[in-house]
Amino acid sequence: MNAKNAVLVGLLCTALINTGCDKNNSSAPSSGTPSPQSKGPPIVDQALAFKGEEIYNQNCVFCHQEDAIGKPGIAPSLTNKEFLSVAPVDFLYETIAEGRPGTGMPPFNHLGKDKINAIIAFIRAHAVLPDRIAEVDKQPDAHGDARLGELWFDQVCSTCHGPKGNGYAAGGTGTAVGKAGFLDKVSDGFIRVTIKEGRSNTRMLPFYGPAALAALTDKEIDDIITYLRTVPSKN
Repeated sequence: MNAKNAVLVGLLCTALINTGCDKNNSSAPSSGTPSPQSKGPPIVDQALAFKGEEIYNQNCVFCHQEDAIGKPGIAPSLTNKEFLSVAPVDFLYETIAEGRPGTGMPPFNHLGKDKINAIIAFIRAHAVLPDRIAEVDKQPDAHGDARLGELWFDQVCSTCHGPKGNGYAAGGTGTAVGKAGFLDKVSDGFIRVTIKEGRSNTRMLPFYGPAALAALTDKEIDDIITYLRTVPSKN
């Protein structure tokens, strides 16, 4: 091997070694929240989640059932994989602490911050889909026609979610999506993705596109969201 070829081989080996090191470094988790590159479910403190399961079974299991799978007409699933991929920690914390006024969900602020965070760890330990929270929350606000949104909601959504989104209280099998306790805590992106994609193993089916139950368009979905934002004042 002449000197020129020896130099080329050396440079190639160095490049391959560096590439392997970069790959190994990029795959190492740096925190409890997935990096944009990892696109994985959240990394949860398992000891905290184990403690949270005990607290959950003392306070939440009666409505949300074992493993937080929920029960139609009583309480929603908290461990649904699509839900966990888009539900921010702040949303979970505020919902547990403050409850949902006008629904069967009472406040649990008396448990204190540590116990509520333990329950959240237990819930999030069930996540299996990539964390999309930041991506979904960055979606633009809806700027639809509330009058048309009311029409779509009455025709498509009220069967399960009740008139004006009153949920279980109106005899529906869906949650109360027209209450301030929900709408004040979620982004338009959260609502948009839920309508479009639905939630597997629940009665919330996807409603977007030709293969969906109602084939709603982007515009019609934003009309519904815009209408929902007006509803709390009517409830």
